[in-house]
Amino acid sequence: MPKRNLYLHTISVEEAYNKYFDALKEKNILSNQVEEVKTVDALNRITSEAIYARCNSPLFNAASMDGICVDSKITKNASEENPIILKLGVDYKIVDTGDAIKPPFDAVIMAEDVIEIDEETVKIVSPISGWENIRPIGEDIVIGEMILESNHEIKPIDIGALIAGGISKIKCHKKMTVGIIPTGDEIVNMKDEPKEGDIIDSNSYMIKALVEASYGIGNRYDIVKDDYEKIKSKLKESIKNNDVTIINAGSSAGTEDYTVHILREIGEVIVHGVSMKPGKPVILAIVDGKPVIGLPGYPMSAYLAFDLFVKPILTRKKEVNEEIDAVSSKRLISSLKHREFVRVKVGKIDDKYVAAPLNRGAASQMSMVKADGIMIIPQNSEGVEAGELCKVKLLKNKSAIDNTLISIGSHDILMDIVSDIIARNSDSVTLSSTHVGSMGGLLALKRNETIIAPTHLLDENTGVYNISILKELFGEGKVSLIKGFNRIQGLMVKKGNPLNIKGIEDLTKCRFVNRQRGAGTRVLLDYKLKKLGIDQSLIDGYDKELSTHMAVAASVKSPYSDCGMGVKSAADSMGLDFIEVGVEEYDFAIYTKNLEDKKVQYFLETIKSQELHDKLVELGGYGFEHVGQIINI
Repeated sequence: MPKRNLYLHTISVEEAYNKYFDALKEKNILSNQVEEVKTVDALNRITSEAIYARCNSPLFNAASMDGICVDSKITKNASEENPIILKLGVDYKIVDTGDAIKPPFDAVIMAEDVIEIDEETVKIVSPISGWENIRPIGEDIVIGEMILESNHEIKPIDIGALIAGGISKIKCHKKMTVGIIPTGDEIVNMKDEPKEGDIIDSNSYMIKALVEASYGIGNRYDIVKDDYEKIKSKLKESIKNNDVTIINAGSSAGTEDYTVHILREIGEVIVHGVSMKPGKPVILAIVDGKPVIGLPGYPMSAYLAFDLFVKPILTRKKEVNEEIDAVSSKRLISSLKHREFVRVKVGKIDDKYVAAPLNRGAASQMSMVKADGIMIIPQNSEGVEAGELCKVKLLKNKSAIDNTLISIGSHDILMDIVSDIIARNSDSVTLSSTHVGSMGGLLALKRNETIIAPTHLLDENTGVYNISILKELFGEGKVSLIKGFNRIQGLMVKKGNPLNIKGIEDLTKCRFVNRQRGAGTRVLLDYKLKKLGIDQSLIDGYDKELSTHMAVAASVKSPYSDCGMGVKSAADSMGLDFIEVGVEEYDFAIYTKNLEDKKVQYFLETIKSQELHDKLVELGGYGFEHVGQIINI
């Protein structure tokens, strides 16, 4: 009796996946050659390294409305009783959305708020604040910030962001070639009049399309009949000439299902038989250092098995689209007229998913690049409240979300570098970093909406960083402080320091750009101003707020600001001069109960790694004396 290929013990899909991919990684099979491609041709490619912006977006301070640009100071006393008359070319200039705004103008009055007297004269009846209706330079993308991390699949929105960030070419993993071998005595090629008993080979064409949809290059071979030696010969040919080989049919328990016997003869079978229906007879093997997958003959079995076990090899990630219920981390007001799609970062804390909304602006490409999912606010809804459950369509698979370490708090470019190191070195853990300032991060931690909160808040009374505010917010025995990095804070000024700014005392002599309220940098500045007895209202630009060090640096680099406060690494990356103000402590607050979480442990290993420290030495302005030490509050 002919030998049947019986497999009595199948394993779960997850176990099969892990067993096979662990074997591929152990043999370093998933590594691949790198090639440089034009950004415009990079759709669906996989990045091989992190990509950092080479220019700002917008490149200049730009009008966000149609109207007139003015110097906000001259509108200060405007009212219905005291209208202000403005002359074209003297007091105002007509602008459209996207036009550059240059000194002395610093605000845009919407066209509908302007009363025309004649072709060159208008009047206004209400004041406008500085920087109102203006998109500041670098609002969306800032030179030196990471646009995409390693092993990222490039989507259409990413191409727009890359080009806006000045990237014309990128390095990607070279596309894998996939040999596709259809087998079977009953299988025939496409023809006009198939006869009874013919089974037209449709699978190999479907598989070729799946390969190419998964960013590989499909090489289909002609049908091989059920002959042991012929199948073995064709397998060897394909394995020699391709990165991956798929053999279709012949993987089950029939007397002429030779595939598994051949693969055991010429290589190693890691898995044969998976607890899935359809798709049970799948074979996962390695031959001559290359993946070989035996897909079952039924079309849906082949399709599902491909999606689970071949696609992740080609895309370098496991991907499943899902919808979840998640808690919104902030209140969102929405119009009753529209169904709104809000881009969100998503992570899991304890037993709940948390969705942190990203920039909702129509001009923000980076919010889509960074998004983990899309929160849907239905039409006829006024929005969602903080803490309210909402539907989120995931752009990543659920297991990736479950293994995401959420970080909400103070900004530093080192968090981008940490994220990229984790993306390259871990096959499961990822870091999601959202910048809202130190106090915003600590309040998110208090609401249990983040796992770690980067912070650098100075206690004005003691001169000690972070510990006092943690005791005030959380009491004792609940939270810990992971010591991070010493950072040099100071004043960023234009190259050559043309205004001869020497310290905080000179801020009344220049155009300043500030950080947002609650940011550690803002707290330090206010502390220094208080010590020197300087009135904030005397500083031109004190109320102009930006949300990151890099955005401040970009503003100082522009013609619109002379000075801003931030970290040395931001000044250096933007080619600015730097006047040191002091050394601060950039640490990470966390609930003590979460210290043993595997994601947190991976984060700890990364911040203590020599790889990160070497990169920060290149940037300049960091110290590493106490990195990774734990202080229980």
